[in-house]
Amino acid sequence: MKMTDYKPGTPCWVDLGTSDVEAAKSFYGAVFGWTAETDDDPKTGGYTMFLLDGAPAAGVMPLMSPEQPVAWSTYVSVTDADATARKIGDAGGTVLVEPMDVSDVGRMAFFQDPTGAAFGVWQPRNFKGAGVVDEPGSLTWDELATRDAEAAKVFYPAVFGWGMDTNPMDGGMDYTEWQLDGKDIGGLMQMDDEHFPKDVPPHWAVYFGTADCQATVDKVGQLGGAVIVPPTPIPVGIFAVCRDPQGGYFSLIQLKEGQVGSA
Repeated sequence: MKMTDYKPGTPCWVDLGTSDVEAAKSFYGAVFGWTAETDDDPKTGGYTMFLLDGAPAAGVMPLMSPEQPVAWSTYVSVTDADATARKIGDAGGTVLVEPMDVSDVGRMAFFQDPTGAAFGVWQPRNFKGAGVVDEPGSLTWDELATRDAEAAKVFYPAVFGWGMDTNPMDGGMDYTEWQLDGKDIGGLMQMDDEHFPKDVPPHWAVYFGTADCQATVDKVGQLGGAVIVPPTPIPVGIFAVCRDPQGGYFSLIQLKEGQVGSA
């Protein structure tokens, strides 16, 4: 699905902070068919756009400090990054990166929610977000995994006006869909010690679409990545969790026919 705009409050972009940008270009290019386009503007710090058939699909940039973990990040579209930052502070969140202009393409900021998960916001100008979603090789779902789902259910609706639809899953756990104007835009899962090692912090997981989850998982292994959760059936399709060679976690989702993602 091609995208030209995002309703405020919708996850609109994901990018990878990594210790080896060139290795990431090679790995993800082979996994998803992405090509890489690096911005020569020194103000962007060598930011690279991953393109899928010429459309922006995701981004990658070098780590800002050696202590920063290799990780994918999710950004939510907003009309005013500064006003959102104030709202996040009032709701108990923490500012990690103050609102700042990114040349003429937009204004961004980065935060930590009260449960410990990091996320960004994007105030679009010339760049609106991912130009393609819900297709193989593109962003399809964003999911908050946290050890305090109840706190998250207070925080995110206060900041973004999200609604919620919570339903039981197999194994006695609940799963919540974040909603905007009645449309599913992401998920929320309570972390437990059975499914999540204690050293795994709260985080926003990113899911990329695939037409064949098993084939993509096989490719990840061949390219030096790791499969953390093998292809597993769920009501909407088949998912898997992988790790790239530098340590960045990402998920795959093969949706059943008729299912759509979060954009």
